[in-house]
Amino acid sequence: MPSTAPPSAPDSARDSDTATPGSAPGNPQTWRDHYASRPWLRHYGQMPTQLPVPQYHNLVEMLVESAATYGTRKAFTTVTGNGMNGSMTYAQVDAQSNDVAVYLREHLGLPPGSRVAIQMLNSLSYPVAAFGILKAGCVLVNVNPLYTAEEMVKQFNDAQVETLLVIDLFADKLAQVVPRTPLKHVVISSIAQGFPVIPKFIVHNVLKYWSRMVPEVKLPGDMQAVSFPQMLRTGNHLRKHASIEVKQYWQHLRGDDIAVLQYTGGTTGIAKGARLSHGNLLKNVDQLDATARSHMDEGKEVMLTCLPLYHIFAFSVNLLAFFKAGGHNILVPVPRPIQKLQRAIENYPITWMTGVNTLFNAMINEEWFWRHPPKHLRAAIAGGAALHESVAKRWEEVTGTRLIEGYGLTESSPVVTFNPLEGDVRPGSIGVPVPDTDILLIDDEGQVVAPGEPGELLVAGPQVMQGYWEKPEETAKTLIDGWLHTGDIAVMDDDGFLYIVDRKKDMVIVSGFNVYPNEIEDAIAKIHAVQEVAVIGVPDSNTGEAVRAYVVKRGEVTAEEIIQHCRQHLAPYKVPKQIEFREELPTTPIGKILRKDLRQEYLEAHPENQP
Repeated sequence: MPSTAPPSAPDSARDSDTATPGSAPGNPQTWRDHYASRPWLRHYGQMPTQLPVPQYHNLVEMLVESAATYGTRKAFTTVTGNGMNGSMTYAQVDAQSNDVAVYLREHLGLPPGSRVAIQMLNSLSYPVAAFGILKAGCVLVNVNPLYTAEEMVKQFNDAQVETLLVIDLFADKLAQVVPRTPLKHVVISSIAQGFPVIPKFIVHNVLKYWSRMVPEVKLPGDMQAVSFPQMLRTGNHLRKHASIEVKQYWQHLRGDDIAVLQYTGGTTGIAKGARLSHGNLLKNVDQLDATARSHMDEGKEVMLTCLPLYHIFAFSVNLLAFFKAGGHNILVPVPRPIQKLQRAIENYPITWMTGVNTLFNAMINEEWFWRHPPKHLRAAIAGGAALHESVAKRWEEVTGTRLIEGYGLTESSPVVTFNPLEGDVRPGSIGVPVPDTDILLIDDEGQVVAPGEPGELLVAGPQVMQGYWEKPEETAKTLIDGWLHTGDIAVMDDDGFLYIVDRKKDMVIVSGFNVYPNEIEDAIAKIHAVQEVAVIGVPDSNTGEAVRAYVVKRGEVTAEEIIQHCRQHLAPYKVPKQIEFREELPTTPIGKILRKDLRQEYLEAHPENQP
């Protein structure tokens, strides 16, 4: 962390429980003025530079109003790879989430603020469960379904989770998890929850008996799991026969109450729960709405949701913001192999979609996609990982629409910057800050850097988290004087557009020179025969570190050809010394390439090279 504090954040951003007054560093006045003048505002067009106070006191007010406005319109449709699907209207989601809220509060007796975990793939169960938890006045804890039992134990213990809503495909780990955690209640759902009777029967039997993907669930002792339909029936019975008014659970919630604990590895690799308040998420929804309003027809848009809703990107953009706008979400439980998206794209008038670089890259290399791209698409939004220029260019050639890159992180709910939907395209840029958001770039001494110089990106705004759950020391390291230290290295040009250079921890130092993997990956990705690429630094006795590239091919190319290509586009010290070809690269569930796994694998295979 820098030894000198940056300027204090604006008052609107300094609501963190760790914020303390700070003093501005002694940089040349022109550098400070560059940020203070907010040069990015000139690119806002008709968009407001400041947003009004959110019209809602909490997220539930927003959800209830949208449900009332768009009641009979389809809100969610789950599309499976075999073509079976099921849908729910806004009114149905509203009613069933009320049943969930009553079940949690009345049947289970959970007090307000209880942490309730969701561990599900994209399905009709997810929004019902998520909205029900919020309506109950509880705190939603998103959990990756692919987590190992050990990872589940750590997260459940950290958040003190007593209630879990889990999808049946991954419930076999519960026998190992329950005895080591505070878990007392388990509700089990399925991909086909909410489907019509016949499709539901078919999907269930295919998964359970044909592909054997649904395991037997065994819980320790006398503990019994409850099915999702049983939970809804119980909650509905209590709500109607006891005349329970669900509003009593959430009407007193305010902006600073915690809505979601969203776990992230952050810059240290230690799992931390970002405390995202109702106010944080409401403000980010308003910021998203402001950036896209000119291209949105409320109540008529259709969003393809491939990214998992438990990820903060899809949670805020696809789930919350799109529900507010009256959109129809097409949920894809598992987008791999990529052919599983074909039915969704062919059968629904997709106008928007979100994704990561690897997803878009895979799509434009599918013959069915580039021969018949979505006819109604307005734009696609990329986040979660760096977007390669070659992918963005090819996407526009294939679809005739822009692939818009933005930037965010879990700790900022998540959106920080966006690329305007109109105007000049800025290749490689993550755009400009969203309204009511300030940024700074600082060096290792905490000094503000000049335009065009790389520095760590700091963010201040009302979407920035309150802090990490039960981790005051980690919070103090990350939130300093109201500024969120992202750990990302960026450059800002004179127009206020930002360019991410790389993660601070991923930077490679070759003979004292800073080398950023993103730059090398982008250069290699321009080779037509390259499908995917990842770059890491490995120990080297001569240069300290050496650049090593992992490449997945889609055509014929040799290591020497890749090196020669890099020599034409990069400085000599940036050219990879080592090339390794792979069939695939390790990725997160949303498709973000895991450099850390490649680095760990290399060090384990080459202990003699470890520093």
